[in-house]
Amino acid sequence: MFLKNNIVVQKYGGTSIGDVDKLKLIAKKVVEKKSEGFFPVVVVSAMGKTTDELVEMSEKVTFNQTEPDLREKDTLLSTGELVSATLLAMSIKSLGEEVISLSGPQAGIFTDQIHGSARISDINTERMLNEINKNKILIIAGFQGINTEGDITTLGRGGSDTTAVALAAALKADVCEIFTDVEGIYTTDPRIVSTARKINFINYEDMLEMAVLGAKMHPRSIELASVYDVPVYVAGTFSKTKGTLIVKGDNMENNKTVTGIAIDKKVSKITVKKIKNIPGTAASILKPLSDQSISIDVIVQNIPMDGFIDFSFSVSDDDLQRAYDILMDQINLDFEDIIKGSGFAKISLVGTGMQNAPGYATEMFNALGNEKINIEMITTSEIRITCLISENDVKSAVNALHSTFELDKE
Repeated sequence: MFLKNNIVVQKYGGTSIGDVDKLKLIAKKVVEKKSEGFFPVVVVSAMGKTTDELVEMSEKVTFNQTEPDLREKDTLLSTGELVSATLLAMSIKSLGEEVISLSGPQAGIFTDQIHGSARISDINTERMLNEINKNKILIIAGFQGINTEGDITTLGRGGSDTTAVALAAALKADVCEIFTDVEGIYTTDPRIVSTARKINFINYEDMLEMAVLGAKMHPRSIELASVYDVPVYVAGTFSKTKGTLIVKGDNMENNKTVTGIAIDKKVSKITVKKIKNIPGTAASILKPLSDQSISIDVIVQNIPMDGFIDFSFSVSDDDLQRAYDILMDQINLDFEDIIKGSGFAKISLVGTGMQNAPGYATEMFNALGNEKINIEMITTSEIRITCLISENDVKSAVNALHSTFELDKE
C-alpha cells in the first residue's frame, strides 16, 4: 500500500503561472520533484489576471448595476483554475509522466453553502489516493469545491492557498510548498521598504497575524496549517533562493521581539451613526454580517452621548457594498445613518516577543506621529498592534516603523 508520507503538496499561483511558457517551466519542476521519489499533488490558481477578467465580465453582463448572482458567479470563476490545471496536466503528460487533472469537486472537496467565500467542510481523499496509487501526478484546481446541493462554490480570496493546506492535512503530506512570485515571507513588503529582510523561519502565530493583515498567504490557510500541524514552505517559483518555513513556535528564530510589519491596503470603514447604547447593540450589528461570512476586524465604539453611540468597524474593500446593503436591510436596527468609506489601510506590528513587553505601542504611535500620520482606529492583541490609516500614508508609515524597530537587522 502507498505510504502517504511521501506526498508533497505544491501550490503555484500569482504571476508565476501568468502564461503558457511559465506553465511549461512549472511542468518540468513538478516532474523533477517526482523523480526525487515524491508523489506531487499540485494545486494551481488561475493564470495571470484571469479571475479579474471573469469578475469584470460578470459585472458587465448584468443590467442596472445589479450584482451578479453569486451561484452563477462561483461557477464562472471556477473555470479559471480549471484552465490552469488542464493545461499543466497536458504539459506534464507530454514529458512522459502519468498525470490527471481534477476539479475541486472531483478531488472530493466539500464546502458549506456560502457562495463566494465558502469554507471547506470535508475532503474525501479516496479518488486522489486511488490515482496516486496508479503512480499519477495530481493537478488540482484550487479555490473551489462543491456543496451539499451539488453546486460549485469558491473559497474566496486566497482560496488556492487554503485548498493546498487542506489537501496536505487530509493526505498527511510531509509539507505544503507554496510557490509564488516572491521568495518567501519578508519583514514587510519589499516593494514598499527597500531594506525589508526575508525571514527564514516564522511560527504559525506570527504568520497568522501577518496573513490576517495582508501578508502573502491567506489566514485561513495558516489556521489550517496550525490546527493540523502542516509545515508550510513559501518560496519563489523560479528562484534558487531559500524560502520561508512556517512551523511551530519552538522551531522559530525568536531573537526579534517584533517579527514584521503587515500591510493591508484593501480596507474600508463603516460607521453606524447614532444607534441606541443598549445591551446587544454590537451583536445586532455584527451578527448579520458574520452570518454572510463577512469578516470584521478593527472595531471602535465611542463614548455614549444621551444614550446613543457611533459604532465603527473595518471590512475589506470587496465586502464593503455587501456589508452596507445587509445593514441597511436590518429593520430591527434603529440608527440615524450608515456611512461607508474606502481608501484606508491597516498597518500592524506583529511578534510573539511583544507579549508582556511594555512600550511597543508608544514607540509605534510616536513613529507615526513624527511622520504626521493620523490614526483613524486602533486594535491590539497579545502579539499585534494594528492602526487604520489613510492608504496614502502607507509608504511613509511602514518605512518609519521598519527603521524604528530595526527590522532590517538580523
